[in-house]
Amino acid sequence: MSENTQELLHGPLHEWHVAHGAKMAEFGGWLMPLQYDGGGVVAEHTAVRTAVGLFDVSHLGKAEIRGPGAREFANRCLTNDLFRIAPGSAQYTLALTPEGTVIDDLIAYLRGDGDVFLIPNAANTAAVVAALVEARDAEGSALETKDLEIRDLHRDFAVFAVQGPASAAVMEALGLPQPAQYMSFVDAVAVIGGAELPLTVCRTGYTGEHGYEIVPRWADAPAVWEALAAEVGRAGGKAAGLGARDTLRTEMGYALHGHELSTAISPLEAGVGWAVGWKKEGFWGRDALVAQKAAGAPRKSVGLLATERGVPRAGAAVLDGAGAVVGTTTSGTFSPTLGNGVALALVAPSVALGDTLALDIRGRRLGVTVVKPPFVQVNAKD
Repeated sequence: MSENTQELLHGPLHEWHVAHGAKMAEFGGWLMPLQYDGGGVVAEHTAVRTAVGLFDVSHLGKAEIRGPGAREFANRCLTNDLFRIAPGSAQYTLALTPEGTVIDDLIAYLRGDGDVFLIPNAANTAAVVAALVEARDAEGSALETKDLEIRDLHRDFAVFAVQGPASAAVMEALGLPQPAQYMSFVDAVAVIGGAELPLTVCRTGYTGEHGYEIVPRWADAPAVWEALAAEVGRAGGKAAGLGARDTLRTEMGYALHGHELSTAISPLEAGVGWAVGWKKEGFWGRDALVAQKAAGAPRKSVGLLATERGVPRAGAAVLDGAGAVVGTTTSGTFSPTLGNGVALALVAPSVALGDTLALDIRGRRLGVTVVKPPFVQVNAKD
């Protein structure tokens, strides 16, 4: 946590979290719940895998591109191909540097050719918006670009995630929409506490479980959260902090910016080349990324399953049988589902599935085996 929490931003539910015994920590310049009293990370993680968990992730950014040609413009900037999806669908995509490394990974909500809503990571929102504005202004002579409105809406909306096997029951009990297809979304008006509140519901998440992400207006966030928290409790679930969110996503092998993704790591190295529209004529960093693909990425992302007692952490050297360094862990944790240590790592291309390696944990070697994530078998698309 930052030494001076007074400088950190607070989400719309800060008082609720504190009142419910949350241990608060810094995430991307925001003070957010790490875990709550009553079991902590393991209990919250288990609730998501077995029942349902409710996450406040309002620190995530929100931005908007609106106006004629918004989809075409976003498609020229971001890696994935927005013309492969229809309005009402969301898409995982990346904003790259000219060198082909990752400024940020984000979700693009396609409302129409003239309306693209973006959810970047908290710490990167300003950088993504600034890059989009710069690109728009550089293309200023193009009719479909010069009239585009690009806005940072970071504190206009909250974001909640309802994740787990009982998530659909929670949504149904509250009369909230349940988009049928994974990565589809619905703009709706929900009646909560007798008030009609506009919000967006998307069939997305970051846990691997069936779930939904709900985007209400910032001012409506407390009412929506209270209703969700009550129903989650009735379904045998819990409010969950970002500690459980991290253990859940690591079990799935999902990339996290600042760990598996950064301005020093390319999509190919991170194993998210599937989020690149390789047939598109252009996007930020395309030339560098295409060149790396042709030459072969110098590193690759793998999963590591501990074969001894111990908890991997990010930043540990990965050693081969001769003790030579062949990579570095990017994330590491104890998996509550497996009861075992797991890690993600960037390693040399020569490392193969099934290899026996070791991690240097403060001078102690921890045996690991190379595996292909996810570490646990669940399916968010069900």
